[in-house]
Amino acid sequence: MSSARRRFAPYTQPGATGLPFDCDADSMNTIALLLAAGYGKRMKSDLPKVLHPLVGRPMIEWCVRAVQPLATGRPVVVVGHGKEQVQAALAGQADFVEQAEQRGTGHAVMQAASLFVDGVDAVLVSYGDMPALRTETLAQLLELFAGHRSDPSLAFAMLTVVRDNPQGFGRIVRAPDGRIQAIVEEVDCTPEQRLIRELNPGVYCFDAAWLRAGLPKITPSASGEYYLTDLVALAVSEGRTVVTVQAPVEEVDGVNTRVQLAEAAAVLRRRILERHMLAGVTIVDPATTYIDDTVRIGQDTTILPGCLLQGATIVGAGCRIGPHSQIVDTQLADGCRVVYSVLESARMDQGAEIGPFGHLRKGAHLGEGVHMGNFGEVKDSYLGAGTKMGHFSYIGNAQVGENVNIGAGTITCNYDGVNKAKTEIGNNAFIGSDTMLVAPVTIGAGARTGAGAVVTRDVGDGETAYGVPARAKPARPRK
Repeated sequence: MSSARRRFAPYTQPGATGLPFDCDADSMNTIALLLAAGYGKRMKSDLPKVLHPLVGRPMIEWCVRAVQPLATGRPVVVVGHGKEQVQAALAGQADFVEQAEQRGTGHAVMQAASLFVDGVDAVLVSYGDMPALRTETLAQLLELFAGHRSDPSLAFAMLTVVRDNPQGFGRIVRAPDGRIQAIVEEVDCTPEQRLIRELNPGVYCFDAAWLRAGLPKITPSASGEYYLTDLVALAVSEGRTVVTVQAPVEEVDGVNTRVQLAEAAAVLRRRILERHMLAGVTIVDPATTYIDDTVRIGQDTTILPGCLLQGATIVGAGCRIGPHSQIVDTQLADGCRVVYSVLESARMDQGAEIGPFGHLRKGAHLGEGVHMGNFGEVKDSYLGAGTKMGHFSYIGNAQVGENVNIGAGTITCNYDGVNKAKTEIGNNAFIGSDTMLVAPVTIGAGARTGAGAVVTRDVGDGETAYGVPARAKPARPRK
């Protein structure tokens, strides 16, 4: 297990069995098991439920990342419906066992029973549809379990949650001395038990040897399903100890519908925004700002309202983004400015600026200090340092030198319906308004084109081209 895992302060749950403790679970050999084999029918989707995206990652990846620091080896994911897709999404991050038939949570854990060998101390069981569950909360569960390992009667530790809305969770029934007596599923609750507000979210840390012996003792329900909650009754009947720690309410909500997916996204998005703000990023209106977990942002950057930063986007220090801009898989160096614009798989070097209403498409690269005006579009092109691109212009498949002036309405005609061709523009060239550059074509250094020129032939260094079709005129010495 990674020695970098942080230690947590002693934790005491009001009403919990057991005493406060101060120990470290790093010495335990722990298997982390995530149950993710269900169909997720209530999502009404062809995509497996656990692969629905949440602020930059599939739902299941959030769950894997939460347990990774706590597991001795890679987490183990129980897969079933859409197993090939889930395995592809988590390649290199987890190991897998298959639950070919979905016959309950107990049956899912049985599929991994061969892993609970001698030498394994603990089995941490959680779910692939609880993306808001934090590593810190799971670590408290493991620390609680580790703190009671000296008790030979210990069977497992579990999370509970207290809230008014039970959402169908089983009720925790306790004896007068606080010990757990049973977990009663909502459909089986008496009217008195329905009033209980301590609930079972289904997250456990089992003693591996006890779990290995107990799983075969679970009997199927009338529907043929094996429930993990039956292990509580088994532990009580054997006089075993079950200890609990209380989880924050927002962390243990499972995602079964698109409504709950949006609720989980809101929780995760708030955490992401808080992380950036604490690191020195100004986010003017968090309520209208959407930043994926995969995005990196430098200090003293300001994000204005209505912005979406997604994918592998990297924003440097001292930038100003927005308002109402979308940046996807794009790299921005320090001091860039983006106003009311869309950037996709592009790059802006230091001090470059775009907008309002600009569009950088895949392969666009603005050099240092480039200014790109309103309603401009660049695709698969490089604009050299200091170049100014006027409004209502399109540059595609082009290599543009430094300090070039691109007049309003300039278009590189780079596609003939079959093939794309390249345009090259030398340093210090001046491209007049409404120029059509019919590729392949080269405009030399210091060359000029007249307004409305349709350039179909190369223009040499210092030459001026004008007309339709444009004719080049040799350069004249300038005073």
